[in-house]
Amino acid sequence: MFGIVRPCSHRLGESLKTEWLAHLCGLCLALRGDHGQFARIVTNYDGLLISVLTEAQARRDGRLRRTAGPCPLRGMRTASVARGEGARLAAAVSLVLASAKVRDHVADGDGLLARRPVALAARRVAVNWGRAGARTGADIGFDTAVLVDAVDRQLGIESLAGPGTPILAVTEPTETATAAAFAHTAVLAGRPGNAEPLAEAGRLFGRLAHLLDAVEDRDADSASGAWNPLTATGTSLTEARRLADDATHGIRLALREAEFDDGKLAHLLLVHELRRSVDRAFDTRSCGHAPEASFGPPPGPHAPKAPQDPHGNPFGGEPPRPEKRGFWAGCAAAIGLCCTCKMCCADEYEGPWSRKKREGCCSDCDCGDCCDACQCCECCECCSCCDCGL
Repeated sequence: MFGIVRPCSHRLGESLKTEWLAHLCGLCLALRGDHGQFARIVTNYDGLLISVLTEAQARRDGRLRRTAGPCPLRGMRTASVARGEGARLAAAVSLVLASAKVRDHVADGDGLLARRPVALAARRVAVNWGRAGARTGADIGFDTAVLVDAVDRQLGIESLAGPGTPILAVTEPTETATAAAFAHTAVLAGRPGNAEPLAEAGRLFGRLAHLLDAVEDRDADSASGAWNPLTATGTSLTEARRLADDATHGIRLALREAEFDDGKLAHLLLVHELRRSVDRAFDTRSCGHAPEASFGPPPGPHAPKAPQDPHGNPFGGEPPRPEKRGFWAGCAAAIGLCCTCKMCCADEYEGPWSRKKREGCCSDCDCGDCCDACQCCECCECCSCCDCGL
């Protein structure tokens, strides 16, 4: 739920860090203002991109910001936060997609949701979130039916997918949903000419988010027997990396076609940080085009096995992955992470739902380099190629 774009505060610099936090807090407060305290739990890093894009296209004036009161997550300090239709669109999209995620957990009977009373309560929450998102969307002229339709089609596509099914057929509903949300930022900002290029950027962002989620969950899904799009369709990591690299390149080109009043933060997040997200998911800094970057097929049945300990684990290998938390247990863990500021300040923390290791957004990083991609091969984009000065 926290998203794939997780920028390091050291790379953002003081000015852009303040801007980024303004949008994060703006999304959180928009959820609280329209839908109550509990709705704030669906705040996520990718959702705030919608607020960032809306403001990047709008003419700057005092109406885009307001001073928020003290908050424990800001050390009880006040702050200037984003407000307006961009934050409300981000809130509507976050609620509808969170509603779909809860319904998916209920259908799978994850954790405590296998118990009927808990499942009924979670289903009621999902319905309320879906309706709330639809109301907010209608207030700002965005029909959330396109998101609901995408989620419903996703389930059908996954049930029919098998070896040989193009992976892009599986990612299509996500692409359609994010394309609609990105395009509507142009409408809200009064830049109708930007709708087409931002729809393309949104489509590719949805593809990338789906692919990276599948890559990061691949081993855990295999161990638990859960459905994974890469495994189900027989898509190799090499092919997934090629598609991810093509998507990041396409997003950069699409953003070039849009007109922004101040697009620096949007560019940093959707160009530079997306490249780092890809590298992080594939655990590499090299691009996917060169032959030596190939990940290779999984070991065959006759491949020699590594020595194992009495528990069946390879010597020197990682311990078994912890099981994912159920929805409510994950919510409790997320609240704990927020209240203790671990998501911001810890070098590493455990994801509340996935239990995967995450980097705190203010943790130490490779800030000495202006762009990781510069260490890559000549076919990849780097900061000197886009004239952004970042």
